[in-house]
Amino acid sequence: MSTDNLQNIHMQVMWNRLISVVEEQALALIRTAFSTSVREAGDLSAGIFDQQGRMLAQAVTGTPGHVNTMADAVPTFITDIGPDNIFEGDVYLTNDPWKGTGHLHDFTVVTPSFFNGQLIGYFAATAHVVDVGGRGFGPDAREVYEEGICIPIMKFATRGEINRDLVTILRSNVREADKVVGDLYALAACNDTGHRRLLEMLREFELNDLEGIGSFILERSLSATLERIAALPKGKYANEMTLDGYDQPVTLKVELEVGADGLVANFDGTSPASPFGINVPLAYAKAYACYGLKCVIAPEVPNNTASLAPFSAIAPEGCILNAQRPSPVAVRHVLGHFVPDLVLGALHHFLPERIPAEGSGALWNLHVSARAANPDANLPPAEILMFNSGGTGARPTLDGLSSTAFPSGVHAMSAEATEQTGPIVVWRKELREHSSGAGRYRGGLGQVMELGPRDGYVFRFNAMFDRIGNPARGRANGQSGKPGKVSLSDGTILRGKGTQHVPPGERLVLELPGGGGFGAPAERDRESLRHDLANGYIDEADLLKDYGLTAEQLNAEVNS
Repeated sequence: MSTDNLQNIHMQVMWNRLISVVEEQALALIRTAFSTSVREAGDLSAGIFDQQGRMLAQAVTGTPGHVNTMADAVPTFITDIGPDNIFEGDVYLTNDPWKGTGHLHDFTVVTPSFFNGQLIGYFAATAHVVDVGGRGFGPDAREVYEEGICIPIMKFATRGEINRDLVTILRSNVREADKVVGDLYALAACNDTGHRRLLEMLREFELNDLEGIGSFILERSLSATLERIAALPKGKYANEMTLDGYDQPVTLKVELEVGADGLVANFDGTSPASPFGINVPLAYAKAYACYGLKCVIAPEVPNNTASLAPFSAIAPEGCILNAQRPSPVAVRHVLGHFVPDLVLGALHHFLPERIPAEGSGALWNLHVSARAANPDANLPPAEILMFNSGGTGARPTLDGLSSTAFPSGVHAMSAEATEQTGPIVVWRKELREHSSGAGRYRGGLGQVMELGPRDGYVFRFNAMFDRIGNPARGRANGQSGKPGKVSLSDGTILRGKGTQHVPPGERLVLELPGGGGFGAPAERDRESLRHDLANGYIDEADLLKDYGLTAEQLNAEVNS
């Protein structure tokens, strides 16, 4: 074997080791975090960066909205803190929506990594905290100032000493102080875990810094990504979709330009910013656009600064995907999570065999504020955050996934974990029958959840749901999934967005949307249809309406 091949193998081993370092970093955050959004749902990211702030590796655990915005955020941290003001033992943080991940509920924490007294890189991690004050997690604010406390890029610790004034200010401005401050310490601790594992690696491989392995990673990643792009047909391809919005529908448009050295997603024509908190800073829209494009074009290339570099996004200032300060942005994930389906719809023009149908898209996050029904009762208040998912779109060769988060990738939160966080009872949590879009491959099913307060409590909730008026569309003659629905147990229909109350004696019922189907329903495999019928995914009425068959005809075809 040649010397060059041996060197490449050696570098690949170290690259894999670096990925394991950041994966342990992420697991340390999960184990030490206070908020269920981190511990149970995995709403986080972790990564390692070189001296210039270029992301070399990210943990597999994490969401694209966190990871890809963090790739842009770390160089901003370095600039704002100042290279001459970076010391061993420092920890930096921010939740500024335009310098972090797009809304105030996410804190990004960056820690410089030193070896033998020299700065060699940075570790960064992001997590969604349960509360940042203000109106709470919901879309009702009219300015970002109403949505909670904003911490600019600053030092959480200087040379190992915690900024106690900052901690005091945070404690005085949030409802769940112990959880929020605890999560910040967990973020700092996970970075420290990554740093310690990195030093072990450097000593084992007799390295003094990350420069050699960093150059190898970035050069190989860029080359591999450009190779995939070179095989694509050049040109411009468009797509658009209509979503519920807050009080009126929102149109998202994209023109995807495929060039020799990259792809540009241009969101010109997208609706203007909303007066409510559904707006999206461009960094977050870009993060999900790049994710959607990379998933199809170069999925096997590890995610880092170089593999992301050929993908970019632009949008007119002031449109809903490039909201400017002080636009409210608390639930920027709702529209942001539809950006991958938006760009994938443009890719479908020339990669039809690789693009799935539309799915439920945005998480159906639910933020509950539980309070004592009797103000004189000695019952503590609670803020409860739940992450729930509808069905994904059918794929060109497979059915969609039921109750699975795409594109965010977070885990669904179990009823047991939710009930442990506060005075809430989950009475029902089950797959939603008849919710998948019919097709050669059917869409994933949504789910039905029914929940209410424990005895002695009442609650209000912040709705941040979509696809109630605009279901997930099928592809290649597949049918749309079933739209979502929000109601009370007595049948009263509720709004898909905004703060609402659940009256005493009633329960909240969430019916999450299903994914669109792929291909003509008449082409669906008959054994698969019988499986759907037997498991209650469809009933005989669905079978006749969507597939033109009675149960007797289906059995006859299967048995023939």
